[in-house]
Amino acid sequence: MKMTKLRWWIIGLVCVGTIVNYLSRSSLSVAAPAMMKELHFDEQQYSWVVSAFQLCYTIAQPITGYLMDVIGLKIGFFIFALLWSLINMAHALAGGWISLAFLRGLMGLTEASAIPAGIKASAEWFPTKERGIAGGLFNIGTSIGAMLAPPLVVWAMLTFADSGIGTEMAFVITGGIGVLFAITWFLIYNSPNKHPWITHKELRYIEDGQESYLQDDNKKPAVKEIVKKRNFWALAITRFLADPAWGTLSFWMPLYLINVMHLPLKEIAMFAWLPFLAADFGCVAGGFLAKFFMEKMHMSTINARRCSFTIGAVLMISIGFVSITTNPYVAIALMSIGGFAHQTLSTVVITMSADLFKKNEVATVAGLAGSAAWMGQLSFNLFMGALVAIIGYGPFFIALSLFDIIGAIILWVLIKDPEKHHPPMTEQPLASHR
Repeated sequence: MKMTKLRWWIIGLVCVGTIVNYLSRSSLSVAAPAMMKELHFDEQQYSWVVSAFQLCYTIAQPITGYLMDVIGLKIGFFIFALLWSLINMAHALAGGWISLAFLRGLMGLTEASAIPAGIKASAEWFPTKERGIAGGLFNIGTSIGAMLAPPLVVWAMLTFADSGIGTEMAFVITGGIGVLFAITWFLIYNSPNKHPWITHKELRYIEDGQESYLQDDNKKPAVKEIVKKRNFWALAITRFLADPAWGTLSFWMPLYLINVMHLPLKEIAMFAWLPFLAADFGCVAGGFLAKFFMEKMHMSTINARRCSFTIGAVLMISIGFVSITTNPYVAIALMSIGGFAHQTLSTVVITMSADLFKKNEVATVAGLAGSAAWMGQLSFNLFMGALVAIIGYGPFFIALSLFDIIGAIILWVLIKDPEKHHPPMTEQPLASHR
């Protein structure tokens, strides 16, 4: 069986994987208020539970990325997706915050594979002009998964509440969805030159539209060489500054809305998904902004990405105003703008790994930069856990509004544009992805 425009179906499958990944990780933040009462732990201990995930995720990103560069996406991502889904289901067995932290740590070790997998798939399956859009499409899954978690988890908790297993069933259901995805991935995914469904025309279109100087050289990624490059550090530092915003929305927003804005659980289910819906549009905006700058403004790929990131960074200033509002719906609106802005710039900087490094290095680079991103999240989370009861949430929202401005400056100053040293790509028309 041959399929036209198979690459868009493949990135759709990657997006589903990202949805499942973020649905699993976001389930705890929704269930946290109930679990804190059931298992008798406080916000400080909750911050350690979250930090266990973040620490292990940080350590595992370069490892999972390297393994997928070496053994390939088909087998590598299947193994990781299956493992994180089973671990998520095991959350139902947690008897206290320590066992919960242990399970979150195991989940972090396996869920760290998702973003490197998405970036590697984009690099393998898409020409340069479409890569940003592809990156945006799979990155939509991060916000869709987080958006689906509140209504799905609350539904499970309320549906099975009379049986006394509402919280447990929330994890069983979200984990079961992940098992189904892992099986589907194994049956469908393969690289373009090995996929039985791809047409010769599409394979040639993909290969002809990619940078010749970034082609796979069949070597194992050289981590020591990667970390010597200033382009890597520009991406890593920028992601370190950017990711605390997403961690705050994913892990702390429900607690903020309940404890500070005093929203009941049902209203959390009704409104807490809106920042993630806005973030979906941000994912797409990041890719299309870069395409606009490349095609209409005739910018190089890297300059187009930098301009797109800067626009997102300016919009992120809005989240700082959450610190001064007392209206929960205004706060949700401001966080929604922040979600849009964050995913706009996040899609851009994540995609830049594929613009600057070879195909056989992409997942490794993405993993290493992702570790820096999660070090940012981990540090910010620990500060919040220790200080939020003392100084409140306001100073943290103000800090988030400024981090990405600094990140934009770093991208403009540190990145060396490879197109200055290699011939520019021949422009090709963008194939429809709908």
